[in-house]
Amino acid sequence: MEPTSPITLAVISGGLSQPSSTRLLADRLTEAATGHLARAGREVLLHLRELRPLATPISHHLLSGFPAQSLGEALEEVSTADALIAVSPIFSASYSGLFKSFFDLLDPGALAGKPVLIGATGGTARHSLALEHALRPLFAYQRALVAPTAVFAASEDWGGTGDTHTDSLPARIERAGGELAALVLAAPAHPRPAGSPAVTPSALGFH
Repeated sequence: MEPTSPITLAVISGGLSQPSSTRLLADRLTEAATGHLARAGREVLLHLRELRPLATPISHHLLSGFPAQSLGEALEEVSTADALIAVSPIFSASYSGLFKSFFDLLDPGALAGKPVLIGATGGTARHSLALEHALRPLFAYQRALVAPTAVFAASEDWGGTGDTHTDSLPARIERAGGELAALVLAAPAHPRPAGSPAVTPSALGFH
C-alpha cells in the first residue's frame, strides 16, 4: 500500500435495536483503529453502515437477485474497502440472520486477503465463544485476514474492569484496533471508487 494513499475502512453494524449496543461497540472499535492509523500518519476514509435500514432490501435481493441502490452501495463499500470492521448481536449462540444474509450477498472473493476485525454483543458472557465458532469461521471461509483479537461485549462489560483472565473491554478494544491497523498497514491496497471524502478521527467526534 502506498504510504500517502488514504485507507478506506468499512464498518458494518448488525444491531437491530435503537439505540444499539452493537453500534456502540462498532463505534468504539472504529475509534481505536482509526486512532492507531492516524498516529501512523495515515488518512482514513470511513464508510459506516447499519444493517437495520437495509433489512427489506436484503430480503428483496435474496428473492430477486437484484439489489436496491442503498444495498448495492453498501456491498460495494465493503468489497472495495482496504479493511472491514464487522459487529453482530448474538442470538442463540450465533450471529444474527440479518448479518449473515448481508455477507452472503457479497461476490465470491470480495473479502479475500482483506483485514477484518470482528466483534459481537450479547446479554451475557455465555455468548462470547460465538466469535470463535461462528463469526471467525464465516470470515475465514471468505478468505479474509481476521485480526487475532475478537471483541465481545456483554451487558456487564460496559462498566466492568475485567478479571484475572480477561482484560477490560476498553483494553480489548484498543488492542484489537491496533491489530487491525497493523494488518492494514502491511496489506496491499484494494481498488475503490474515487471521490469519497476523507474522514479523520476528530471529524468523527472521536477524541
